[in-house]
Amino acid sequence: MLALLGTHMAGMSAFLTVPVLATKIADETALPAALAGVHVALVYAGTLVSGPFVQGLLNRFGGIRMCQWALVMIALGLSLATIGTAWALAASALLCGFGHAPVTPAGSHLLHGRTPPRRRSLIFGLKQCGVPAGAMLVAALAPLAALTFGWRGGVLAMAAFCILLALLLQPLRARLDADSGTGWPARPFADAARSLALLRDDARIRALSLMACGYGVSQFCFASFFVVWQVQVLGLGLAEAGFHLALAQVGGVLGRIFWAMAADRFGSPPVLAALGVGMVAGALLLAGAGPAWPVALIVATGVLMGATAIAWNGVLVAEIAQVAPTGMVGGATAALGFAFGATMVVMPTAFSALVGLTGSYTPGFLMCAAASALGLLVLVKAPRHP
Repeated sequence: MLALLGTHMAGMSAFLTVPVLATKIADETALPAALAGVHVALVYAGTLVSGPFVQGLLNRFGGIRMCQWALVMIALGLSLATIGTAWALAASALLCGFGHAPVTPAGSHLLHGRTPPRRRSLIFGLKQCGVPAGAMLVAALAPLAALTFGWRGGVLAMAAFCILLALLLQPLRARLDADSGTGWPARPFADAARSLALLRDDARIRALSLMACGYGVSQFCFASFFVVWQVQVLGLGLAEAGFHLALAQVGGVLGRIFWAMAADRFGSPPVLAALGVGMVAGALLLAGAGPAWPVALIVATGVLMGATAIAWNGVLVAEIAQVAPTGMVGGATAALGFAFGATMVVMPTAFSALVGLTGSYTPGFLMCAAASALGLLVLVKAPRHP
């Protein structure tokens, strides 16, 4: 559990390091800070390349080795960003996404057979706490490192953390990857096609994936733009804005534990529906917020988004593991990730485009509310697992 928590924490640097430091990078490169949404989209484009192959790779190499591989690739991608050109930043995002794709499927692969069903949501939720915890780490430490060593120092600090975690995982490999095969998958493209076919053939996995796409718009647009929005619209300093995002991520950590316990007690569908209602409300509040709002109210809205838009993943991943065909937990998680990634290629870029066209962040946050509402509607109409 600690290994997977650490892996998720380090993995979030792939998505958030550049967006959190966007204003500092913009000062030197003259690129618009709102292009943080394009960065997130390119990271997800990278996940689309490697994601479908994850189940075959897990079967051959095991979950711990795939976590190590992911962390090393993310570190290489982040290091590439320090070149500072537009092309280097784009290539960095793609490489980070290529590396990040196995992180969640590998965790599900390792935990599924070791988890008692009555505690599945709680254990998967605890594992997924590494996501907001990692975002909190990036939001708090990357700006501080950037203020001391420049934005490149902030990026390299996150890359070093990834390498450290990859090394710390090595003692676990012999025991936890003992059931894996050896060598390259014999039929990598057939394995990839089998995973993606679940979106077509399994109505429950398809519905949960569509719900995730809607909820994910709020999750990653909030995480990517909350700091930039505070700096550019509210006039707050980078360190203060980053601290507010860190507080929101605390809400995400606590929310994942609370919602996971509720899902084990009441079932996943009603809990996921309640989360959808909360994130719609939070996105609408952000759409109406402005410089006249008290800072405490901005922080409270951010925490609400953290406790909902950032806290739903553990419940969903546990539900996917429950409904996945035998031996396909990693593949079902990767298939969900493929649909999720395809959405994230488009929607954060759309958020950036809305900011550029209107000069305001309000339309972008309204888009988040609408996407979450659509995800909620799909969930309500989804077939139920017996």
